[in-house]
Amino acid sequence: MTIKVGDKIPSSTLTTMTASGPTPVTTEELFGGKKVVLFSVPGAFTPTCSAKHLPGFVQHADDILAAGADTIACMSVNDVFVMDAWAQSADADKITMLADGNGTFATTLGLELDASSFGMGTRSQRFAMIVDDGVVTGLFIEGPGEFRVSSAEYVLSKLKD
Repeated sequence: MTIKVGDKIPSSTLTTMTASGPTPVTTEELFGGKKVVLFSVPGAFTPTCSAKHLPGFVQHADDILAAGADTIACMSVNDVFVMDAWAQSADADKITMLADGNGTFATTLGLELDASSFGMGTRSQRFAMIVDDGVVTGLFIEGPGEFRVSSAEYVLSKLKD
C-alpha cells in the first residue's frame, strides 16, 4: 500500500554520512517535530537525478528553508558512501543525504521501483513529499520517465500555498 497525504511516516532507519562516519538516522529523529522536504531519486549520479533533481534542490535550498522547511533531505537506494560522494560533487551542503541501502524505507512507503531491466534492481520511485512532524502533508509522485512534480520548483510552490 502506498503512503498518502495524512499518513504518519513509518518507522525505519536510514544512513547519513557525518564527520564521524556512516551514522544511522531513524525516521523519528528525521521527521519528529520538524517540517521536512524529502525527495527521492532512483539513483545517485544517474542522468536526471544529477543534471536536474539534486541541482534544483541545491539551487533553491535557501528559498525552501525560508518557506518553512526545517530540513531538506535527499534519499536514494544507494550506499552511504555513494550518497556522500554525490553530495560533495554537487555542493549539496544544505541537503541531508540519506542512504536507503537495501530499499527498505522505499518499500515500506510503497514507493519502490523495479529497475531490474536497467540492471539496477529495486530502487525508489522519483518522488517528493512534505512531512510535518511525521505526517505527510504533501506527496508528489512522478509517473514513469517524468520529472515535474518532484522538482524543487514544484515543491517550493506547494510550500508557499
